[in-house]
Amino acid sequence: MEWQVSRACARGWRFNAACATRNAGCGTRRGQGGNALDRMRAPLIDPERMSRIALVAGHTGLVGHHLLAALLEDQSYDGIKAVGRRPPAFEHPRLQPILTELGDLRPFQDRLHGDDAFCCLGTTQKAAGSRAAFERVDFHMVVDFARVAHAAGARRLFLVSSLSASARSPVYYSRVKGRTERAVTDIGYDTVHIVRPSLLLGARQDRRPGEALAQRLAPMLNTLIPHPLRRYRAVPAIEVAQALVTLAQRQQSGTHIHHLPLDA
Repeated sequence: MEWQVSRACARGWRFNAACATRNAGCGTRRGQGGNALDRMRAPLIDPERMSRIALVAGHTGLVGHHLLAALLEDQSYDGIKAVGRRPPAFEHPRLQPILTELGDLRPFQDRLHGDDAFCCLGTTQKAAGSRAAFERVDFHMVVDFARVAHAAGARRLFLVSSLSASARSPVYYSRVKGRTERAVTDIGYDTVHIVRPSLLLGARQDRRPGEALAQRLAPMLNTLIPHPLRRYRAVPAIEVAQALVTLAQRQQSGTHIHHLPLDA
């Protein structure tokens, strides 16, 4: 399948009904983002399964808002439910906001019926304020979303993790990411796709001075990283979103861990 997202859609512009068709323009801009999504080819999903619902948690984040745009443009889903504390930055006839604090999604289970669950939740210890607050988001909220989505009918999970994720890591951040990966794979999904990007590039809504400096240096540092080690290169958030959509079009079962760029 070959598809393309217009520059307006890729940058998080406000959607209207015209965006439901390929290569259509969008309406009034609300935010900033990255470059337009490149064309990509991926195996088609079974046409008999085209009536599908996607759940997206973390849609206001760096990857999540690009993911919403890509899923709406892709046309593979009849509906997309954006789960979070704030509504999406744009509107669309196929987009349904479900507003919740994400602390306990069990009361919302009846509204979270869907086929595929995408989780882009994540923060840092500094942004969260403490280890406990960080773990509440990157472990408890992620696992709770995955469990409730599965109980509501989802059979495939797509998780944005971290390149350094390891449950045995001496680094707290990486250890929590690894524990999260292990927990979601034990829930019982038919398919789990875990994407482990390196440093994410893009404009965040929250201020992260250390990461902002790393982002400015990343383009130069990327040129120094040889091709065999390309997974360590910083990656635009929009490319992570594109990878998630590509994986959603593949008919695979089991647990799969991916680094970027994706293998063919």
